[in-house]
Amino acid sequence: MNNLSLFAFLCAISAHSIAVAATSAAYPSIPGADTGECSLRGDTVDGVLVPPRREVYDGGRIFDISHRYSPELPVWDSTEGLGEHFLWLEKGMKNGSRANNSAMKLGVHTGTHVDAPGHFFDNYYDAGFDVDSLDITLLNGLALLVDVPRDTNITAEVMKSLNIPRGVRRVLFRTLNTDRRLMFKKEFDTTYVGFKEDGAKWLVENTDIKLVGIDYLSVAAYDHSISSHVAFLESREIILVEGLKLDDVPAGIYTLNCLHLRLVHSEASPIRCILSR
Repeated sequence: MNNLSLFAFLCAISAHSIAVAATSAAYPSIPGADTGECSLRGDTVDGVLVPPRREVYDGGRIFDISHRYSPELPVWDSTEGLGEHFLWLEKGMKNGSRANNSAMKLGVHTGTHVDAPGHFFDNYYDAGFDVDSLDITLLNGLALLVDVPRDTNITAEVMKSLNIPRGVRRVLFRTLNTDRRLMFKKEFDTTYVGFKEDGAKWLVENTDIKLVGIDYLSVAAYDHSISSHVAFLESREIILVEGLKLDDVPAGIYTLNCLHLRLVHSEASPIRCILSR
């Protein structure tokens, strides 16, 4: 597909996405979260200050696709979620401090996060291919949000069926994980949808995709956890963003902006991602 055809393809998808957004909400928003516009200063209800918490901004132009860190956030191979003690008020004004100062402790693969090549390659880890070495230009730019068939993991056949054209470099894959709201359930679920090894290899060999995003804690299916990660990360050219919040966002073309922490010697980092159009 030449550049002109690719541009036409992207424009068509973007126009379709706007039409869908105007007529329906394919995925329910987080219960209790206001997706409408509200004051940045918050509101007062019965004399009590209520802070604004939003998923959608600027009349539907900006979507926050990062998950909040809360005790119920699922953690790999855990039934208890993140738990109550990942964040604490180390110094508090109520106890005489001049300011409130919190501290936290959590794994770098918690919630919405990015993987570096050192995650599954010890030689890359030793050589310093950490999150601070990732190409930030790949984490920011045009991205395609696609819906994956809901009855399967992402195999080579599924990748072929998506017909993602050459030239598309960033793809966010929305799966059954979003429908099942797995990122809102604190117990880790091994039946989540992810890439099988053949699907990962097909993507690497037959597309120009350099950023792969998915809607659960791992881009790889549970029983292909090592082999699929190896297929993606071996070249050191593909960036994996995991644990995305893709409910209530129409499929289509967006500008993706992701910023991670500059953690030297770390193979992963929490990341904040937004989509805008």
